[in-house]
Amino acid sequence: MAAGATAAPAAAAGSGPALLAPPASATASRSSLEVAHALLMRGPDGEDLVPSYLRVLVGDGLPRTAAPPKKVLVVGAGPAGLVTALLLRRAGHTVTLVEANGNRAGGRIKTFRQGGHEQAAQPFADPLQYAEAGAMRIPQSHPLVMALIDHLGLKRQKFRLIDENTDGTRALRTFVHVNGIRMRRAEYARNPRRVNRSFGVPRSLWDVPSGTILGNALAPVRDEISTVAADGRRVDKPAEELIAGWVRVIERFGDWSMRRFLREFAKLDDATIDLVGCLENLTSRLPLSFLHSFLGAALIAPDTAFWELRGGTATLPDALLEEVRDCVRFDRRVTRIEYWDPARPHADTPHVGSGGPHVWVDTVSEGREGAPAREQFTADAAVITVPFSGLRHIRVAPLMSYGKRRAITELHYDSATKVLLEFSRRWWEFDEDDWKRELASIDPGLYEAYRKGRAPDDGSLLGRHASVTGTFLSDSQRAYYAAYRSVGRDQPEAVASLGGGSVADNPNRFTFNPSHPVAGSPGGVVLASYSWADDARRWDALDGDSRYPYALSGLQEIYGQRIEVFYTGAGRTQSWARDPYAYGEASVLLPGQHTELFPDIRTAEGPLHFAGDHTSLKPAWIEGALESAVRAALEVHTAG
Repeated sequence: MAAGATAAPAAAAGSGPALLAPPASATASRSSLEVAHALLMRGPDGEDLVPSYLRVLVGDGLPRTAAPPKKVLVVGAGPAGLVTALLLRRAGHTVTLVEANGNRAGGRIKTFRQGGHEQAAQPFADPLQYAEAGAMRIPQSHPLVMALIDHLGLKRQKFRLIDENTDGTRALRTFVHVNGIRMRRAEYARNPRRVNRSFGVPRSLWDVPSGTILGNALAPVRDEISTVAADGRRVDKPAEELIAGWVRVIERFGDWSMRRFLREFAKLDDATIDLVGCLENLTSRLPLSFLHSFLGAALIAPDTAFWELRGGTATLPDALLEEVRDCVRFDRRVTRIEYWDPARPHADTPHVGSGGPHVWVDTVSEGREGAPAREQFTADAAVITVPFSGLRHIRVAPLMSYGKRRAITELHYDSATKVLLEFSRRWWEFDEDDWKRELASIDPGLYEAYRKGRAPDDGSLLGRHASVTGTFLSDSQRAYYAAYRSVGRDQPEAVASLGGGSVADNPNRFTFNPSHPVAGSPGGVVLASYSWADDARRWDALDGDSRYPYALSGLQEIYGQRIEVFYTGAGRTQSWARDPYAYGEASVLLPGQHTELFPDIRTAEGPLHFAGDHTSLKPAWIEGALESAVRAALEVHTAG
């Protein structure tokens, strides 16, 4: 990434107004208040909804009601659909869950693995290995998903966002690799000058790490909703002040992009914005809503605790599916929805009276041989959990409200792409003695050859370690990898730590090492590239298999050429924008959409109810899907 030019001296980060402006108008305040309540999981009167949602989810279930049981259709077997179906079924309703995918539940929870409920084939050379195509980390601060995981008896373990030593302390030995400079994260934290100057930032910020620059920029906004405790941690303000603070934040910045905030409020110059964007994973989000990035920056902070599920995140839909399997119909893609709203009768829909169905859903089975087979389902109510980017292709009659149709049309979905590579040994945990021993087993002089940049780069060393079976490697593949070899021949010292990952300005952008070994396996699967927006779409232009040599080359630029000896030849990749069931990674709201679209996103249309993480203000998180599932189940259950 090229260094930016400094147009004018930048003010110190965070030098914007210390107190935000009050709401501009009463009308806007009502909309902002609704958004603030949704962000904080508060009811109309400001009451905390989390305890009651937890009771529904993992306690006594939906409240008792005098309303008769209903026939309910749930569309989409992601976490929102699975949990909605489970809750309504336990409450005595007759539930049918239809899913377009032929054999897989979970939505954007997808684990590359052998077996599972989808009976997947072996994806890696080592049949014990697995890796995440989608959701991979679960924040401790998400109460619903944490409670559900423990309620279902799933095994969790720490997700190491930052690499650690064996005693659990931070190692920070992974890399920042930008503008031709490779530097340990620990070194950058101590002395960022070399990297910062390469971006052309003002002299006053030469010695300030990018995370601190961003933290200072966001501090005045955080002051509206939290205070700094004696130990330096931020603590939420009391409930009424917290809601009022969020309203002020939404009013002031709801129409702003992240770039506008950093430039106009934080007074950062373009070069510094480039630095922060590159190192703090904001580049792809700069044109999008400030509120979205602000929430993300508050959540994925260095002191945030994360968890992962042992055996893969897909063990969660595995467990949920067991509860509702007999009411799930796979390979049923919805093509048309008709509904009758007694409160808004329409000539285009037959009037069936109070005793007949209110929803008719046409589906097509795509996986059968021969002509596509169609099937219709009827119900008293339906819960639609498919992304709005997918709902855009489903015909709905009669027309829903203008606000709902506008939300379906305009809600922004981002791209995200992962490229995963398998290695027969966990080289990111090696120290130099480990490297000497393992490379000497191939050739006594190979360690020094790599260290001095003299090792062959013709692909002959690809997968050369004895631990590589060669099952996934061929002569043509070696030639292909040699053609896309990394031009950098320098060899950094060993990482020698657990988990974590590196950031680079090459196409790989962000990498993650496995946080834990897989029991019984000496190797591991590295997330060699994790990218978003334009960076992801550039990977999406490549066919799946052709991504792997590029990803290995980019990984070698960061960690050195020698990692090639452990590469098994097995890779997996996921492009969520190209997924025929997801239609994108997740909804990411544009400036202004929180107040303009969000109230209509989750509003029911007669007997049609809407769930999914896109109907919450935690998009892309399982927590948002669970919030929406409980809300939609309550709507259906308590409706007259």
